[in-house]
Amino acid sequence: MAACRVAGGLPWIEDAGRVAPKDARVLSRLFMNRLHTLEEGTHEYQYARNTLIEMNLSLVHFAARRYRNRGNGDMDDVIQAGTIGLIKAVDRFDLSREVEFTSFAIPYIVGEIKRLFRDTTWAVHVPRRLQELRVDLAKGKEALTGALGRTPTPEELARYLGLTQDEVIEGVVAANGYAAGSIDTPDSDDDGEAGQRYADVLGGADPALELFEDLHALGPLLARLDERERTIIEMRFGKEMTQAEIGRELNVSQMQISRLLTHIMAKLRTGLLVL
Repeated sequence: MAACRVAGGLPWIEDAGRVAPKDARVLSRLFMNRLHTLEEGTHEYQYARNTLIEMNLSLVHFAARRYRNRGNGDMDDVIQAGTIGLIKAVDRFDLSREVEFTSFAIPYIVGEIKRLFRDTTWAVHVPRRLQELRVDLAKGKEALTGALGRTPTPEELARYLGLTQDEVIEGVVAANGYAAGSIDTPDSDDDGEAGQRYADVLGGADPALELFEDLHALGPLLARLDERERTIIEMRFGKEMTQAEIGRELNVSQMQISRLLTHIMAKLRTGLLVL
């Protein structure tokens, strides 16, 4: 670690990814404390945030190890998904929580990795019996294609695997659930010419309706806030002011605004959950 310090009052770490996990825990407290006092978008804020992420990448590798033999998952994809979870943990960590950042971050990291496997394995839920049948069908089809010099029929596959033709057809249909087709795939006409994409004929959600539902649910909850809380919410999300700007307007510190926002948002979330 070099002796010089950046403008944010933090030690300069040349290669944060090489910081030992034990040192990373100590430094993370320091960087997290400073991160919540720095203005978003500044060079110092980005340095603190990026260094926090790089220092804690060992948590991602630790969590990813348990998934190294799972399915066909590429470890690079697993690490990438875990890193997304780490970034979310850094952005959402609340200093008022009496927990170590490590304990807070691991569930986010594991959650993103699990989401990866959920989204990249079977596109729909298929019984294990049919998942195993898909593997048998693929092996049988490969063997018969080599022997016959053509794609086997369902009847030939059934004889080869000792199954009924109905079982083979059921397995082929179930295999279609292994991966979802892209809505950007163009259909084709009888001449083989590509036509419009499936996405072109799909309806879309009306954003105005979604906004109405959100406002309808939030309206009564916002009315229950006191005048100061409503003012802070209006400044942050209505006028899109930074925490530092709100602090200057209300003559309080950015840290106080951060804590107030955390408290207000927790109150609104709790209200939404009981609706």
